[in-house]
Amino acid sequence: MTVTAYTLAVVLDLFVVFIGYRFLFQPGPAAAGYGVPADPAGDAAAYLTIKGARDGVLGLMGLALLAFVGAHAEAWFMLVVAILPLGDTLIVLRHGGPKATAFGIHFATAVVVLISAGLLFAV
Repeated sequence: MTVTAYTLAVVLDLFVVFIGYRFLFQPGPAAAGYGVPADPAGDAAAYLTIKGARDGVLGLMGLALLAFVGAHAEAWFMLVVAILPLGDTLIVLRHGGPKATAFGIHFATAVVVLISAGLLFAV
């Protein structure tokens, strides 16, 4: 179970770093994939950059916690971070985005992050 817990945590952290990268360097497609398209050349440009920086830093923070503090700290981090994809679910729904994206991507991500937290707490 330890290998599974650590592998899932690392994969999730790296995925969040990738999402951050995508919002910083490919903001249009990243916003469309998020479920609420935005024009990266318009008023949304700053917010897309902020989201990219936030996600990248959160992914790196998760990796640092896992590497330097341990599974228990990463578990608490994952538990708290699960709030973000739950909020993303509500944002997509509130702004008329596809329900499939809201639940199939964001809500499902929250569930996987919570599973990861549970596995890390069990290690």
